[in-house]
Amino acid sequence: MLALIGELGAGKTVLVRGIAAGLGAAPDSVSSPTFVLIHEYRGRLPLIHVDLYRLHTNADSESIGLQDYFTDHSITAIEWADRFPTLLPEDRLEVRLAHRSPATRKAQLVALGPHSLALLTRIKQAHLTTQQSTSSHQVKAGSRRKARQR
Repeated sequence: MLALIGELGAGKTVLVRGIAAGLGAAPDSVSSPTFVLIHEYRGRLPLIHVDLYRLHTNADSESIGLQDYFTDHSITAIEWADRFPTLLPEDRLEVRLAHRSPATRKAQLVALGPHSLALLTRIKQAHLTTQQSTSSHQVKAGSRRKARQR
């Protein structure tokens, strides 16, 4: 369960498009579910995209069957999750998005619960591996350029 938190235009829906692409679903089909509240996309795992922006009370969010989407067999990404934190599962990964500039964003990931902590650990390991691979590739490419220049 991903709790997406950030002001308007922070990139919540864009992030869901990236998740959809990673799951093999069509990212171009992802749009904000502000008016329909829930969209479902099919990929390697079902992606449930929820938007709580227009809801006003806990009863409103309970009426859409939000709890039914909290399963181990799908990924649920909830925009405006901070509006109803008591309705969210205790084990969740919070993704806090903020503007850095008009074209860049800052993402802060906070794991709440053991499953989310394990996921965050895997994300960090993958990020470190990618950075090390990129750095190694850059060093090798720089060495080849120097060798050619001699």
